Amino acid sequence: MRKGIHPNYHKCKVICTSCGAEFETGSVLKEIRVDTCSNCHPFYTGKQRFANAAGRVEQFKKKYGLE
Repeated sequence: MRKGIHPNYHKCKVICTSCGAEFETGSVLKEIRVDTCSNCHPFYTGKQRFANAAGRVEQFKKKYGLE
């Protein structure tokens, strides 16, 4: 393998811009800023809302006179 062609891999700080949480990971960058993290994302916090898809097909069929 050729020497000197790979970037330096080191620990970096990840900062969430939404909630301000910080944690460490490995990267070639010194700092990474993310919009959402596992602390504030609705899927991980349990506050996720699911769209009510029940009845959508029936509404479509009723609207366009199908079936």
